[in-house]
Amino acid sequence: GIIKADNDKPVTIDELPQKAQEFLKQHFSKNTISYAQVEKELWDKKYDVVFTNGEKIEFDKNGEWKEIDCKFSAVPDILVPQQIQDHIKKQFPQNKIIQIEKDSKGYEIKLNNKLELKYTPTFQLKEIDD
Repeated sequence: GIIKADNDKPVTIDELPQKAQEFLKQHFSKNTISYAQVEKELWDKKYDVVFTNGEKIEFDKNGEWKEIDCKFSAVPDILVPQQIQDHIKKQFPQNKIIQIEKDSKGYEIKLNNKLELKYTPTFQLKEIDD
């Protein structure tokens, strides 16, 4: 059978996992939330929170962040693993991190100069794409 892709539905902030709510309060309290939605997949679901400035955060079903997209500002330093921060500050001192994504394969970072850097789960750089 075909899995319909229109499984996105709006949710209120109170319907987000507790962990996601706390994360938003702690790190993005200055941002105004435009909307939040839940995306149901077959065995899984994820939450998207979009701010009025167009930036967004994606959480997994437990409220852990999966992707932070701060394309108009920068990802808060505290959310970037220290080893990755150090590497980027050394190699790309002029640039800032505008997007970070994490999954079982590691981290993917996008800089405001359009470079994409991929790191292993242990923070070793494994690839640079431009």
